[in-house]
Amino acid sequence: MTSPPTGRESWLARLRRSWRGWSERHLGLSQFIVFFILSNGVTVLQIVLMPLIKRLFAHTGLIDVSFQVWAVGLDADGSPHHIFDYAAGPLPDGGGGLAYFLAVELTLLVAQVVNFFAQRNITFKANNSIWKAAAWYAVAYVAITLLAAGLQGLYKEPVYRLLITTWGLGRTGETLADVVTMLINSAISFWVFFPIFKLIFRSPAAPAAQPEPSQPATAVASDQAARSGPTEV
Repeated sequence: MTSPPTGRESWLARLRRSWRGWSERHLGLSQFIVFFILSNGVTVLQIVLMPLIKRLFAHTGLIDVSFQVWAVGLDADGSPHHIFDYAAGPLPDGGGGLAYFLAVELTLLVAQVVNFFAQRNITFKANNSIWKAAAWYAVAYVAITLLAAGLQGLYKEPVYRLLITTWGLGRTGETLADVVTMLINSAISFWVFFPIFKLIFRSPAAPAAQPEPSQPATAVASDQAARSGPTEV
């Protein structure tokens, strides 16, 4: 025998109905709100994952392998500025090497895979081709990764040096710097991905109702002739 609904269940049901009705009237705004909530959840995931993955790679020789590619212009000290700038050696004196690069990219990859399915299924409720959407998402992800990597070359070293050396926070400062890095990457992704998601996650509209079939032209003509009576010669 089914038990009667509790007050809490009834309240939740009313809340769901209210949200459903409001979101149908304000589709774009409701999508942005859900997108914002899910994006913050993904950001928390990145903040948790980044130090863990980074610590795993820190105990390997990869930290002493330099990964500096795609030089574009010069830094203030006259050295080449790289899109991916991970000099060998531990932070802040080094750039974290290949270990730091892999930690950042693996964290972003896991987070964006989770984000893709969450936004597709929950925020936009899309039912178009998942493969086409995934292909466009991958293109956008690569472009945003390049943008974030280029900006990271400007703020990474000062942030880590400030928190680790200047403020003397040591390992705690390094973890805080990891959090700052992930927050900046997440902010970039947040503002760029929403309009992209609006384009690649679509639900085809239901076909419009077909109008009632009209009378054949001959039937209409016959009916008009009958109403007008016999024609004078």
